[in-house]
Amino acid sequence: MSIRTLDDLLAEGVSGRRVLVRADLNVPLDKQTGDITDDGRIRAVLPTLSALTGAGAKVVVCSHLGRPKGAPDPQFSLGPVAGRLGELLGTRVHFATDTVGDSARSTVDALADGEVALLENLRFNSGETSKDDAERGAFADQLAAFGDAYVDDAFGAVHRKHASVHDVPARLPHVAGRLVLREVEVLSRLTGEPERPYVVVLGGSKVSDKLAVIEALLPTVDRLLIGGGMCFTFLKAQGHEVGSSLLEEEMVGTCRNLLERSEGKIMLPVDVVAADAFAPDAAHDTVPADGIPSKRVGLDIGPETVAGFAAALKGARTIFWNGPMGVFEMPAFAHGTRGIAETIAKTDAFTVVGGGDSAAAVRALGLDESSFGHISTGGGASLEYLEGKTLPGIAALEN
Repeated sequence: MSIRTLDDLLAEGVSGRRVLVRADLNVPLDKQTGDITDDGRIRAVLPTLSALTGAGAKVVVCSHLGRPKGAPDPQFSLGPVAGRLGELLGTRVHFATDTVGDSARSTVDALADGEVALLENLRFNSGETSKDDAERGAFADQLAAFGDAYVDDAFGAVHRKHASVHDVPARLPHVAGRLVLREVEVLSRLTGEPERPYVVVLGGSKVSDKLAVIEALLPTVDRLLIGGGMCFTFLKAQGHEVGSSLLEEEMVGTCRNLLERSEGKIMLPVDVVAADAFAPDAAHDTVPADGIPSKRVGLDIGPETVAGFAAALKGARTIFWNGPMGVFEMPAFAHGTRGIAETIAKTDAFTVVGGGDSAAAVRALGLDESSFGHISTGGGASLEYLEGKTLPGIAALEN
């Protein structure tokens, strides 16, 4: 790729200059307390921010959080993020209570060298996500006015054609931050010539969400292990009863076709944990994958499946994992995800955790993040990269 990097910008000198940084601070918040429940994405941008502040830049950070409808919504405020970011940086983060209004302008104007400001949620402005080029461009003009240079360190958003990701780089000298550069380098290893055997583990809820990446990966992987809610549509395609488990009936034919074309590469669960209800305290037991009772719901892969998947993973030289194996948020149904994660962590392979719920599971289960080669911050972005799609944010940096 022909992308200039943060090191290129630092070599030119940033002391006294305003640098607009697009970060991905879209962290989960507790609905009752508003507290941050996983600060992994905040930690991921620290190397870029620390390098800039250490070099004397006036750093203006912008991000989205959640899916507000193009207008201010207190439940999606980045206020709590500003506090946590300041704690992690060890310095005060000045928070603007709007994105491009009076508060943003006065906050940015007051920055001293080496200080950091965080603008309010980008998606409080309809121009951020607008499909109208003129509206999006007008918002990008306002954002670009806050910087002398632009750094994209929001890999989790590079697959979106949004103003702060796609349009601002056209208006400012632009570079890739440390995180974006690392993500692209890692994923390029998976799309190039990965060391073999190359094993992919896919989980999560829906086949439809992963269909494109399955299609892209099947010709290149040695084994494709499928768990999570999406496995039940594949089991149905094999003619098995899946009870009240998650099922995409319209995808059954597609799954049957994938199994026929997979040349034995696809590996499905042989047992599942089936419960009376979708609840943390529901009665449950382990049943064969081809014998799920009609009124039960599958919420995790079973121990035999964990053992079988582990055997397939232990000899791998390259592993990509995206999507939990079960409803890991409920302790009773977290054993499958834990078992697979611990197996991946112990291998000698080059391992990539593909962001989203997989990254959240690693942290929620208390696993050592350093045991994995790379934990991506962008679930959707990493999948689209592996599909071979053009990512608007990356394309903008290449221009």
